Amino acid sequence: MSKVLFVLTSHTRMGNTSNPTGFYFEELAAPYWALVDAGHDVSIASIKGGAAVHDPKSLEAEPSDRPQSVRRFLEDSDAMEKLANTPNIAEMNAEDFDAIFLPGGHGTVWDFPASDALATIIGQIHDDGGVVAAVCHGPAGLMNAKRHDGKPLVEGKRVAGFTDAEEEAVELTDVVPFLLETRLRELGAIFEGAPNFTEHAVRDGRLITGQNPQSSEAVGRHLVSALADRDAQSAA
Repeated sequence: MSKVLFVLTSHTRMGNTSNPTGFYFEELAAPYWALVDAGHDVSIASIKGGAAVHDPKSLEAEPSDRPQSVRRFLEDSDAMEKLANTPNIAEMNAEDFDAIFLPGGHGTVWDFPASDALATIIGQIHDDGGVVAAVCHGPAGLMNAKRHDGKPLVEGKRVAGFTDAEEEAVELTDVVPFLLETRLRELGAIFEGAPNFTEHAVRDGRLITGQNPQSSEAVGRHLVSALADRDAQSAA
C-alpha cells in the first residue's frame, strides 16, 4: 500500500468576476477511487485547509448523468469527511507520502502557483523517488516546483494540461491570470495536446499529467501503474 496526497484549490472566485469556482469534482473522484480500489491510502489537503469547495459546474448535471466515480464519492461518508476537513498543505510532510496528485478546477490557476508550500512538497516527493501527477488545470501547481538541481520540474518532460484552445472554447482566456499550455511551454515542458475535451493523459517516468476532466480516469490508471512500478523497483 502506498500513501498518496491529493491537494485541492482553496480559491473560490473566478478572477475579478462574481462567478464561483473551486476544484472539479470528476478530477478528484475518478483518481481517488482508482487508487482506493487498488489498495492505496489517500489523504486530501488543500491550500488553505478547511472545507474544500467544488466548482458548481462540475456537479451541474443531473445526479443520474454524473460520472459513476462522482456519484460514489458523494455517497461515501468517509470520502466526504475528508473534503469537509482538509489540512493546510503547509502542515503536510513529504516523507509521509509516496505520491502527490493535483486535481484541477479553475481555482488552481490562482492559488497553486502562489503556494511555496505546494511547490516545495512536490519537489521533495519527486526527488525522493515519488510519483507526481496532475490533471486539467492542476498542472498549474507544477509551475514553480523544482528538481534537486534547481531546474523546473517540468523542463524537458512530456506533459499535458488544459490547452489554450480549450480555454478559448470555454471563453475564459481573458479571465484566467495566464494560459496554462503557454506557461508550461515557457518552462521548457514538452507539451502534448489533443483535440478539445477528449481523453489524453501522458506519463513521463514518475510524472503523470492529463488534459481535461475527460482524462481523469486515465490519469488514475497511470497513477496506479506508476505506484506498482515503484513498488516493484523497491522490492528488486
